[in-house]
Amino acid sequence: MIRFLLNVAISIVSAAVALLVAAAVVDGVQMQPAGFVIAVLVFTAAQALLAPFVFNMARKYASAVLGGIGLVSTFLALFVATLFPNGLHINGVTAWIVTPLVVWLITALGTWILGIFIIKRWWEKRQAA
Repeated sequence: MIRFLLNVAISIVSAAVALLVAAAVVDGVQMQPAGFVIAVLVFTAAQALLAPFVFNMARKYASAVLGGIGLVSTFLALFVATLFPNGLHINGVTAWIVTPLVVWLITALGTWILGIFIIKRWWEKRQAA
């Protein structure tokens, strides 16, 4: 249970960083401070729910695109996050192409790096106890 909660926390932190970076570096992406927390939580939940669904659909109907599952689920999760008012806004075709790439890269690296440091330390403490 603790490991699950750590994974959820890592996903939320990496999503928050990714959305902030995307808002800072991609023209056409705006993040409203009042809706930041909602946007991060909605994005994280949508990503967690959509990734397995997209994977199963691609595996069944289009196995050639299995490598792009992360990008597709990130795109869909961003779309869902933009549906909530006063949070994330993405305007323009270029922004809709670049933002999923930026967010996917940062969340993938962030989850991997944070996972290594946090979960490894937790596991080592658990083994020592």
